[in-house]
Amino acid sequence: MELTALGLVLLGVVLAEPASRALATARWPGRDPVGALLLWQAVGLGGGISLFGAGVAFGLSPMGGSLPSAVAAFRAELATGGWPDTMDPLHVGALLIAVGVLARLLAVLLVTTARTLRARRRHRDLLDILATPWPHAAGTRVLDHPVPVAYCLPGRSSRLVVSAGVLDALDTPGVVAVLAHERAHLRERHDLVVLPFVAWGATAPFVRGMVCAQLAVARLIEMRADDVARRLCDPTELVTALKAVGGSAPAAVLSSFTAALEARIDRIGNPPPPLPLLVRGLVRLVAVLLVAGPLWLLLAP
Repeated sequence: MELTALGLVLLGVVLAEPASRALATARWPGRDPVGALLLWQAVGLGGGISLFGAGVAFGLSPMGGSLPSAVAAFRAELATGGWPDTMDPLHVGALLIAVGVLARLLAVLLVTTARTLRARRRHRDLLDILATPWPHAAGTRVLDHPVPVAYCLPGRSSRLVVSAGVLDALDTPGVVAVLAHERAHLRERHDLVVLPFVAWGATAPFVRGMVCAQLAVARLIEMRADDVARRLCDPTELVTALKAVGGSAPAAVLSSFTAALEARIDRIGNPPPPLPLLVRGLVRLVAVLLVAGPLWLLLAP
């Protein structure tokens, strides 16, 4: 089982650093944002499973030749009220490190989620006081502010927000394009897609690959929302809307417009050809294997 642990460590390190850096700088994700987002999720989940599983597998390796048998033997020893004699300090330390890293990741994720939900709740309460419903689009509120700003506030009680400056700067098709972009964020819950990467980046900010992953995922969800809006609206109107609404939303919400505005505009005006069907299928297969592979190595008898 120590060889399994070594293999998992290598896989986890590769996914956390060189693989993440390479995927973050690759150009093909712009041709298949959905597949790239799935692959990013698999990279994060597969890397986490690999690194945590490696520590557990190495820590319990004296108890058996496979993780299921080792866990069963370890539990049997503890049930008798004794500590396994084969568990030396090195293996115990590896087990404790694995559990500690997992606990820190989960704690950061919980704290990040709690802070985000709290900030959204406060922001939603303020919007209900300061913004007025827009009768021309259900669920949309207008904020009396001259700067053109549009964003969505995700959650169970979601909000679409446009400023008075947006209504002044854009005609009806332009506003429709803005709202189509925002509704794509809400419908596909892009806030949940990016949240784990925020937590991973906060857990290990010294790992550059995790920081690259967070930025790459943020770009991809904007591409995806642009693609949805482009199918529903005139691309010219969408470009006009993006140029007009270039401000940033509050940090507590998912902003529709990023610093890569010019690249997004160019992509909408000159959309790249989609990946061939076979390649798209291969991307999704790799995503499945990145998660299923480490699990199989850990759970195989």
